[in-house]
Amino acid sequence: MSRSAIEDAEFMAGEFHLDAEFDVFFRAQIRPLVGLAYVLSGSRSGAEDIAQDALAAAARHWAHVRLMDSPGAWVRRVVANRSVSVVRRRITEIKGLAKLGGRADEASMVPELPSESEHIWALVRKLPKTQAQVITLRALDKSTVAEIAEILGMSKETASTHLRRARHTLASQLTPGDIR
Repeated sequence: MSRSAIEDAEFMAGEFHLDAEFDVFFRAQIRPLVGLAYVLSGSRSGAEDIAQDALAAAARHWAHVRLMDSPGAWVRRVVANRSVSVVRRRITEIKGLAKLGGRADEASMVPELPSESEHIWALVRKLPKTQAQVITLRALDKSTVAEIAEILGMSKETASTHLRRARHTLASQLTPGDIR
């Protein structure tokens, strides 16, 4: 995340004049949330916006969110849902531009992931919404199945099923050389 994005996010947190508890929560969550949003949305600038929006929502509802068993799970669910919405909106925009005869160069709209695993994350984004969210929370955020279930508001069995299906689909599309 760029320095200006961190400064913007810290300014946003300051706007709400919240207590030290939210400040600690904010500082602990901002980077992992940006990473989660980046993998799910494929957009660096979009990921920063998504993370900031999720933390702004947490700030607005802090009196309620802080009492939850896992405020981090709540804010991750917000990020996961908003990330999927961003991707869907981008696809709709690209299709609309194509229908209007505009040149919709998808590659210029989605920054490339700066790692050798970019193609893997591209496959993850093609999975059904819930499978993409589950596999990303497990691989990127290192969440347990129980934590994933809590974040996405489902049973552990359902989370486990989605994780198993995502792994099966990805395994069928990858070759041994794809995994480094």
